[in-house]
Amino acid sequence: MERIDDLEFNNLKLIQNPDWFCFGIDSILLVDFAKKMKNNSNVIDLGTGTGILPILLSCKTKGTHFTGIEIQEEVANIAKRNVLLNNLQDKIDIFNMDILNLKSKFSKGSFNVVITNPPYKKKNSGLINNNEKKIISRHEITATLKNFIEISAFLLKDLGEFYMVHKAERLADIIENMRINKIEPKLIKTVSPNKQKKPNIILIKGVKNANPFLEFEKNLYIYNDKGSYTEDILKIYNKI
Repeated sequence: MERIDDLEFNNLKLIQNPDWFCFGIDSILLVDFAKKMKNNSNVIDLGTGTGILPILLSCKTKGTHFTGIEIQEEVANIAKRNVLLNNLQDKIDIFNMDILNLKSKFSKGSFNVVITNPPYKKKNSGLINNNEKKIISRHEITATLKNFIEISAFLLKDLGEFYMVHKAERLADIIENMRINKIEPKLIKTVSPNKQKKPNIILIKGVKNANPFLEFEKNLYIYNDKGSYTEDILKIYNKI
């Protein structure tokens, strides 16, 4: 059953189907992290889902154009409807495609920026949901982490920027594959559920063919001791 959610920013709304998959706080964190991208960029979102990343980022950047790629036809159709619902058709294009086929659609170095919130779990790992769309969204069924980074390197211009949100436990794999594909890790932000728990989410920025120099931002805590959002999280939500 579809619903229309108010994003409480710039009158933006989002059609979602909770039986399939709804965006989570990781998408909001990635929007806040990636908003540092330069204006007038040509941006591609790999695994756009219902279009949450380009829809929010389109209102936080100037002169920037977004291309969303979604492999699931029904989900891609919702993304297209979300673009129309928010009158963003001049800023956002949605394509129903497998990222493994993008080399046939786009030339090498076509984009200034790649953003992605890919499936976190390796195939056949963790609890498997019986809902096919949730499986594809959460598990590396149609493409692996390696695939996402390889195609990102192909699509990026020289010194183009790469922004990803992922599970902290996959950090070694992420950095290894980034460097193999000449995307140099430049900035990492770790995210913890609260001060008693270790980081479980990472946000990472890389730059294609850049010189090595890695910085860490201050760790972000999602919940305070009372179980409510921290001031830092509330600031992020208030700014989107």
